[in-house]
Amino acid sequence: IYAAARRVGWGHTTTYGALAKELGVGPEAARDVGQAMAKNPVALIIPCHRVLAAGGKIGGFSAPGGSSSKARMLELEGVQLGPPPPAQQSLGF
Repeated sequence: IYAAARRVGWGHTTTYGALAKELGVGPEAARDVGQAMAKNPVALIIPCHRVLAAGGKIGGFSAPGGSSSKARMLELEGVQLGPPPPAQQSLGF
């Protein structure tokens, strides 16, 4: 699990389910991936903050500051969480 998480590059994210599927165990093992991320012994080397919950939701984060720290780390990498800003609408003139 940690080797797969290390392949998630700067400014990119994946989900617990997608990481499980990549490992060949299927998305039903997403909870196991999440538990492994929570026990990550070397967060500077294994970028567990890049692994999100289903639907791109932030999910948990066991480091100090919790999910707020995770969101800030992703922000520093240029990752935008949440829905994209609305497109400019034509006024129909």
